[in-house]
Amino acid sequence: MSEENENKELKNELKQRFTHRWMVKNVPFFLFLALLAIIYIYNGHYGDKSIRNINKAQNQLKELQFEYKTLKSEVMFRSKESELAKALQPFGLKEMTAPPLVLNDSVDTKTKN
Repeated sequence: MSEENENKELKNELKQRFTHRWMVKNVPFFLFLALLAIIYIYNGHYGDKSIRNINKAQNQLKELQFEYKTLKSEVMFRSKESELAKALQPFGLKEMTAPPLVLNDSVDTKTKN
């Protein structure tokens, strides 16, 4: 019986604590807790969105790096002397077989001495 009395006393004490007046008095606190919950949820969604954007940017960066390396190797290949000769053949240009002529400035050097 003592347990029943204790349970009844506990229920009465809880009823006295959580009255209508107490609820109305603490409405601002409950609203503050609700605002914190909303901010917490928003922050989680914002973090997820940021991570998705970062991953998307990283994937785009990788694709651009691959494209850059491909184009760079293609340019290096096409800038070889043999490849240039093949590309310029339709225009009638040929490789030089003789070394280039060096023009001396013999007139200027004689007059300065």
